[in-house]
Amino acid sequence: MPNWKPAIIVINSRQGDEVSEQRIKGESLIKGSAVYIRYTEPEPGPTGGTTRATVKISKDALKIMRHGEVESEQTFQQGRLLPGFYRSPYTRFNLSTDTKRLDSRLDGCYGVVTWEYDLLVHEEVTGHFIISLHIQEEV
Repeated sequence: MPNWKPAIIVINSRQGDEVSEQRIKGESLIKGSAVYIRYTEPEPGPTGGTTRATVKISKDALKIMRHGEVESEQTFQQGRLLPGFYRSPYTRFNLSTDTKRLDSRLDGCYGVVTWEYDLLVHEEVTGHFIISLHIQEEV
């Protein structure tokens, strides 16, 4: 049985002049050489349903998997253009991430991961994002 530990997840996102911060209760786990975090997204999906996110942080990659009302997968690896997808009750499309920078500083299952990437939909850049993910022990 995995030993998930309670965590506070703080996600800071910047796209152009738009900045947002989300503070979410979640949990973290070390499995093999990867750290996993999972949480329920704070905003309801397009029809009011919930979406559960799982993030896998490994030595040189980050993968975000969302399941529930919204289904998506994005993988980030510095210097790589990687495929993904997004599906909701109203739309579905393939996407890609072109990761410019990925840096993780973890101590056990807590720490900070930052990454910067271009998001491509139908091979067109639709945005440039800078994200930081802070995983803190819940006390």
